[in-house]
This record gives sequence, C-alpha cells and structure tokens, in this order.
Amino acid sequence: MVLCFALLLAGAGLLYGKLGDSLGSQLLAENPQEQAAVPESDGTQAEDAEEIDYTAPDITVYDEEGNAVSLSDFEGTPVVLNFWASWCGPCKGEMPDFNQVYLEYDGTVDVEFMMVNLTDGMQETKEKAMKFVEEGEFAFPVYYDTDMDGMRTYGVQAVPVTYFINAEGDLVTYAKGAIDAETLKKGIEICMTTVIE
Repeated sequence: MVLCFALLLAGAGLLYGKLGDSLGSQLLAENPQEQAAVPESDGTQAEDAEEIDYTAPDITVYDEEGNAVSLSDFEGTPVVLNFWASWCGPCKGEMPDFNQVYLEYDGTVDVEFMMVNLTDGMQETKEKAMKFVEEGEFAFPVYYDTDMDGMRTYGVQAVPVTYFINAEGDLVTYAKGAIDAETLKKGIEICMTTVIE
C-alpha cells in the first residue's frame, strides 16, 4: 500500500513537472482587464466588466521581526504579490525561479516582491517557513500572513497564486499555480506597462 502511494506520488510529480514546463508561460490571465479582478468578499465576481474595480485590495502582513508591512507601502512601484506555504510542493518548485528573477532584477528593475507565507499557526508556522527560506538561501523579502488578512482579502483557496500589480495599484494579471522564471518576467513586464483607464 505504501509502495503504491509512493509510486503514485512520484508519477504525479513527473507529470506536474512536464505539464509545468509546457504550460508555464500560458498560466497568466490572457486578458487581464477582464480576468484580474479579485473576488468579492462573498466569493462572487462581477459579471459586467464595467463594474469591476481593478484596485488591488490593501493587506497587512508582517516581516521576520514582526513589523507590519502593507501592500500600500509600495504605492508608486509595481508589485509581485505571491502567496505560498512551505508544505506546498508547487510553491517549493517555483521558489528558485522567483529567487533567480529577484536577484537578476534587484537594483536594476523597479519592482517589489511581496512573498507572503500563509502562516496559519497550525499547518504552517513562521518557524517552518523561516527554516524553508533559510535552507533555500532565498534572497527575496518574505512576509508572514499570521492574521490571514491576505488570504481572506484575496480569497486564496489554493497556493501558489501570484498577482501582478502596476504602479497605480491596479491588479493587471495573475497566475494560479506554479510559474517559471519566463512567466514571472512576462507578468512583471505586464504590470510595468499596463495602465487601466
């Protein structure tokens, strides 16, 4: 029984890797102006594009020292907002690509990374997340959603999920599931060049 489960997991991992490689750059919303809206608090989305407010909702999370950091602190700068957890296989898979792009863009491209850990205190603790980040030698800034403000506000039901927010604070595209470096760069380019009228 255990052997069957292990083989099933291994097969699923290989399939995920192959599909991820072939679909990675297709994960971004094709038409951000129609698809990027964050769900309403009741779980519904407006059907009429004219009713959609593309303003990225503000959230407050915490840095390693426990200092509050809000999305609005980065007003005027494009933001990559990623929700993840250390127990999540696809999250672990995309982290090296996020780190690579962060290091490549650091100091050369005006974009902020908000890597938000869903720190529920049970399945995910700050200690587990910090250990994962340290072992991976990730350089990007990590924030902890200990109040679950980000999760509730953005209606996060599965991780990873990445939102791309332009300098005006509008959500311009997003990706559900793990993405690679190429897709991340494409999302950053979209959030740096898209202005919603």
